[in-house]
Amino acid sequence: MIHRHFLCVLCVSAVSLSSGFAQKPDQAEAEEQQLEEALAEAGSSAVDFIRALEVHLAKHPDSKRRPELERALAKAALETKDDKRIVLYGERVLARDPDDLELLDRVARALLAGEENGKALSERALNYARRFEVGLRQAEKSKPSGRVSPAHWREEIDRGLGRALALQARATGNLGRTAEAAVLAQTSYDTYPTAEAARETARWLARSGKHQEAIRRYADAFTISDPRSTDADRASARASMGELYRKLKGSESGLGDLVLEAYDRTTALLGERRLKLRQADPNVQVTNPAEFTLTGLDGDKLALASLRGKVLVMDFWATWCGPCRVQHPLYQEVKRNFKDRSDVVFLSVNTDEERDGVREFLEAHQWEKRVYFEDGLSSALRVSSIPTTVLLDKKGEVISRMNGFIPERFVEMLTERIREALSQ
Repeated sequence: MIHRHFLCVLCVSAVSLSSGFAQKPDQAEAEEQQLEEALAEAGSSAVDFIRALEVHLAKHPDSKRRPELERALAKAALETKDDKRIVLYGERVLARDPDDLELLDRVARALLAGEENGKALSERALNYARRFEVGLRQAEKSKPSGRVSPAHWREEIDRGLGRALALQARATGNLGRTAEAAVLAQTSYDTYPTAEAARETARWLARSGKHQEAIRRYADAFTISDPRSTDADRASARASMGELYRKLKGSESGLGDLVLEAYDRTTALLGERRLKLRQADPNVQVTNPAEFTLTGLDGDKLALASLRGKVLVMDFWATWCGPCRVQHPLYQEVKRNFKDRSDVVFLSVNTDEERDGVREFLEAHQWEKRVYFEDGLSSALRVSSIPTTVLLDKKGEVISRMNGFIPERFVEMLTERIREALSQ
């Protein structure tokens, strides 16, 4: 729970609180004690966590911890979907940290949560939405960090840009600039097609008097496959589409054909997007570990599905991992036990976030260079520590997992588990 995590942070940083109150150590100690007691009494409820921090800040309005406590309150408000507090604390955090993309997104959305918003709220929302877009554009220029694949990085950037533009469309329309809002909403849909973007486009096209185009966009919102679109959202799009269609045609005769066209159009659009992503990264939207494709040291690709029917032994390691170096010769010994078995495949899976130094490491330690990068597989298998050894049986299902190793028994244990997999 969020409050328990934050309690740990407070305990770790107690020294900083005392130093902030160096002139009044008793006051610092009293505040720290009161805060710990309040969080301990909050139980498992995020709502109680929020209440505890707000009461604490009311008692200690000049607390040196106010910035981090308000950030914790903002994050808790996100968790509880409390729009009022998202705005209250989110704006305070953004005044100090203007580049928090998550808060820029959520504060803008919270400000626009009502059907109708006043000019002041919409202007504030538009400012945050534009800053959200600017931050994403800047992030777009950088390389994805860690193990994030380029395709996943592209997907996340496009999804964020789509949200930023949709929020801008809503705020701009609320300010009376309906034609501009329709263009922004369509750009959002073109960037990342969602039901929300289609609804926003339809809304402002309709208010601009372009009813025929609005009907098509409502049909897109009704038919597009979007996990974030609720039944209520679809029902609303259906109702608005039908109302506009009846005004133009006098009845709903022919509307079914328009809906079918929209279904074909949105299905083809999403299919084309998925195809492009799969071409850039074959593991996009793949959840079954046995269907992953791994990249070799020299850029070659290995589809794990091609190894179906064999027992697959995967060794997850990293160049910086000391225990991995201890385990390596033991692992090699196990491999020798099965060197004549074509139905057992050993895979060395590197998990380094920076791949540039892997080849040099292999050469320096005289390890085999038949190594593959994890390419998201460790996440799919929930590998949280290394070294970890995972066995897939001949059906591609996880049959064994060894987190870490016992040096005296590793060879015996892994050999036995492989033999058990072969016997099935």
